Order: sequence, then C-alpha cells, then structure tokens
Amino acid sequence: MTNTAPDQLVGASTDFLRRFSPFDRMEADALTFLAQRAVLGFHARGSEILSPEMGQPRHFHIIQRGKVQARQSGPATVTEYTTLNMGPGECFPIGAITAQRPSTNAYVAVEDSFVFQIGVDDFMELMRISPVFHLFCTQYIASLLNQSRQQLQTTFAQRASDQQTMTTPLGELIKQAPVSVGPETVTRSALEKMAELRIGCMVVVDEQQRPLGVLTQSDLLPRVVLPAFDLGRPIVEVTTPAPRTLPATATAYDAALEMATHGVRHLLVVDAEGRLCGVVSERDLFSLQRLSLRQIRASIEGAGDIEALQSAATDIRQLALNLIAQGIGAEQLTRFISALNDALTRRIIDLAIARHDLHGVDYAWLAFGSEGRHEQTLSTDQDNGLIYTCSDPAAQDAHKLRLLAMAREVNNDLAACGFPLCKGNVMASNPELCLTPQQWQNRFGKWIGEPDPQALLNASIYFDFRVIHGRQSLGDQLRSWLNRAARGNSAFQRLMAVNALDAQPPLGRLRDFVVEADGCIDLKKSGARLFVDAARIFALRTGAEASGTVQRLRQSAVKMGVPEEESAAIIDGFHFIQLLRLRAQHLDTEHDAPGDNRINPEHLNELDRRILKEAFRQARKLQARLRLDYQL
Repeated sequence: MTNTAPDQLVGASTDFLRRFSPFDRMEADALTFLAQRAVLGFHARGSEILSPEMGQPRHFHIIQRGKVQARQSGPATVTEYTTLNMGPGECFPIGAITAQRPSTNAYVAVEDSFVFQIGVDDFMELMRISPVFHLFCTQYIASLLNQSRQQLQTTFAQRASDQQTMTTPLGELIKQAPVSVGPETVTRSALEKMAELRIGCMVVVDEQQRPLGVLTQSDLLPRVVLPAFDLGRPIVEVTTPAPRTLPATATAYDAALEMATHGVRHLLVVDAEGRLCGVVSERDLFSLQRLSLRQIRASIEGAGDIEALQSAATDIRQLALNLIAQGIGAEQLTRFISALNDALTRRIIDLAIARHDLHGVDYAWLAFGSEGRHEQTLSTDQDNGLIYTCSDPAAQDAHKLRLLAMAREVNNDLAACGFPLCKGNVMASNPELCLTPQQWQNRFGKWIGEPDPQALLNASIYFDFRVIHGRQSLGDQLRSWLNRAARGNSAFQRLMAVNALDAQPPLGRLRDFVVEADGCIDLKKSGARLFVDAARIFALRTGAEASGTVQRLRQSAVKMGVPEEESAAIIDGFHFIQLLRLRAQHLDTEHDAPGDNRINPEHLNELDRRILKEAFRQARKLQARLRLDYQL
C-alpha cells in the first residue's frame, strides 16, 4: 500500500499545488490523491535528479522551490546540449513516464531545490482518475494554450461583457425551422412564399432535404427582374448551385470567416447527414457583435474613395480586438484579419483600375511575406508584386508601364489605409517586381541556382506568395514551377536551413529567457520567424502547395512521417507566439510601430511565461530536425 502524508502536510501541499496549472483545475478527489502521495525531497545545488542513464523514471516530479535545469542528453542530442530552466509548479518527465522509456533529458538542480515526487504507479492512477491531468499530460501545450485564452477572456471581460461570444455553435443561433422548396417549384410560388414569410432567401432542397441551391433577395434584380425571367419556370433555374454550407457544430466565428472570405451574406447550416437545419445570415450572425462584419464588408464594397476605406481599415482593427477579447485562437484571428485586408486591397485595386486603361492586360496582384502566408497581424507593411502576360512582345513594355502606374496608386492608397510603404521597396510599383511568368521563373531560378546571402533573403520573402487580385492561374503555375525547381536542389535547401538556424530560440542556460538590452524579446525576429523559416524549407522539400506556415507544417509532416502529436505541439507553439504578438499590437494605434512585436517576459503572468518557454522549446525541436535532416 502506498504511504500517505499526514493531514497537515496534505493541506500545505494542496494549497501549493492549487497555485499552478493543471492542478488549479484538477478534480477535488484527484488533487487530494496527489497531495497525499507527494513526498517532498531536497536536492542540493548541482545535484542530478534524473538522467537517461538511470533508465525508466520511477517518479514524477513537481518543483516546489528553487530551479531545475533540463539538459538535452544522450542519443537525442543533435549538436551541443540544449537547456531549459524550470521553476516552481513545473513538472517532469511527462513524456518519458507515459512512453515508458528513459528520459532524453538530464535534470539538475541549479539552486538548492525542493521537489515533490510521486511514484510511477500513482502517476498512472492519477491520469486514470483525473481527466484534467490526463489531458494535460497528453496535450501539454494545447492544454496550457486553452487556459491562457481563458485568462485573456477574463482580462477583457468588461470590454466584451455585452457581446455574445463568437464561439457560439451555429446550431444555437437557429431560432426557427428552415424554409425550403423542391427544385421543380414554380418560381412565382417560391417568391410569394419569401414575401409572405419576410425571409431574405429561399433554399432549394432534394427529397432528402439536402441543399441544391439558394436564391437571395440580392439575386432577384440580376437573375429575375432584368432578364424578365418567366416566373412560371422552376426556381432551380435561377438559384446559385452548390451553396456554401457549414455544420451545426461550426461556430459563429467559422461563419464569419466564411462570409468574409467568399463575400456571401447567407450560409446554410446542415446536420451530420448534410440535411438542411436552417439559414444563418450576416444580420443574425453579427447581432453578436457591436461592430458588424456586414458593416465592414458593406463599407469596403461600397467605398467610392480612399477616405471610406480608411474608416473600414480602422474597423477591421477594432473587430479583431473584439475577437481577441473573446478568446479566438491565433490561426483563426490572423486568417480573419487577412481575409478582410484582402477585401480592402481588392477594392483599392478596383478603384485604381477604374482610373487606368488596362484593356488587354492579363495580370495577377501577388502578396508576399506574411500577407502571402495568410498570417497578417495588426501591424504589417506592404509586400506585393505583379505578374502579367503579353502575347505581343512589341506591346510588353507599354503593358508594364500601364501596370506600374496603377500599382503606384494602389501602394499609396494602401499606405493611406495604414499599411506602410515597404522600406525595402518590395512593392508592385517597383519595376523589378512587375514581371512576366518567364521573368519570375528566371529570377527565382537564379536565387535557387546561386544562393548567396541576398538570394536566400529574397527567397524567404518572395517564395511565400499568393494571388490577391486578377488571374489566379498565373500564381498557381508559378507555384508549381517553383516547387519543382526547389525540390530538385538539395544544396539550395541546405543553405536555406543554414540561414534559418542563424536565429536561435531565446532560451537561456542560467535564466529562463535571453533578452535584449531593454529586457524584451522580439517575437517576430526571435519567435515566429523560427517556425516560418523551417516550414518554408519543409514545404520546398516535400512539394507542399500551401503558402501558410501552419498548412505547410501539416502537409509536410504527413509526407515526412512526423507523428501527428509532435506536429500539433509545434503548431500550438507557433500559434501562441502569434497570439502574444496580436495582444501586444492591439495597444498600438499605428501599423508597424517600433515596439509592436516586442514583449518583456517579466510582464507576462506565470502561465504565459510557462507557455512561452514551451513554445520556444518547440521551435528548438523544429530546428533540431533541420540540423538532423541536412547534417548541420
């Protein structure tokens, strides 16, 4: 039978454990079980608590006082030892115990330290009786991230108190049974039903109640009234086929992103079998928000001048702040911001095109860098270019001059909306970035074939591209060509890896973090970049089509045989760093402010400091794989 501690000691242990995650959320009986079995041991400075040579760990440890350093050791080492400092409330070795293997780290007390320990059998029993502890051990960083988002929601509770959450499932927003008709229903009858019920759209369904099409009020003028459509004909002839749907379990945020991305005002909600449950409109959805996406999109789409678009840009930032306050995750937030910024950019381009004669010019506006990756935060400058085709070589120069004139206006208008001109002149108005497909291939090919430092820097910017406006196929063809060229050049990939390893995670040997002179860490340069650079290399190596960091990591992980839980932890680390950047940036009023990517880790709460350390550990694991794969 396992010995248990006296009641007085159990109470003291419980009080201590309740100060730290996950024990602060653990079930009462499970916490009592842990406190009764936790034995407090003393480890003098410099003493080794656990090492790979000791074999499978016999105890699970929780630091009560002092500092313990985890030093990567044994066969897992790629180059020199890597270290991580751990303080009160942190525990080890979760992975080694659950996998029943020796630890890959040596744990050494760097100060006189007191550490709780429980036996492995008690650890396994604790996982069995406590779902909270089980989740913590199996999804460590994801669990911590969820707690951090909950803390953030509490911080902004006053600001968001009068708003329903955007995490509400769509099924809960549907207040009435869906209205639908069959495909052969006479159009006049369907329109009369819309008028009688005062609804904004009519859904056409098959015999199994699966949506076939939808007709909205905005469709009536162009499809029915102006063409003088015969109202005696079946309604299916004027509906939008294959309408956009989301499952009832999707959230209001998911619907918001779908509307923002595709410019639709109605979404059909379906059950697990694809049957119609109801319709969610922008009006329904954004009654959840004081600041309406419908208002923002309407102001963008109806803007006739730059002043109206400046106001919309401000609204985008405010809506993003509201979503931060509601605990929306970093991946969704950055894609949401990018979707609205895309709509803003397209409208700016449309207004510029109306002032320029581009007849006969086939082109695409390219976004590079963070915008090209769908990873725009609230602070970003411009990185863009143009790709165009010309069937008449004699007219090529004239076409280019017309495009450059248009691009100069677009770049200036984007700057007026809060997206500063790029200091490096990575903009479509730069003649060197307004090129034909063959010229872009020649440029990319030169960087791949002669990868000097400037070429590697260029690749890190320009290889993250996507089409914002114009002919999508021009971008798709360039991406396919690039993947073939880069995948076949291992020397180029290796030099890209060397370049990526120049920046190291700011984890200290003696202190938790390595900070700059002002006590801060640049989360873009020393955080997000580590993940972005590695993901780009893995994508080029495996031929992944995605331009975004998270999708690149997911797609390349599958092709490289990386375990799903390992790639998930890496992605969670990247998301947390992005979330910290967003949280810091919302306090600023201008894009690209000098300190908008900098945080002082001493100003973070204990939970966020802990997650940040884990995020940087994930970046280090990612870099270790680069070193191993390219023998660096």
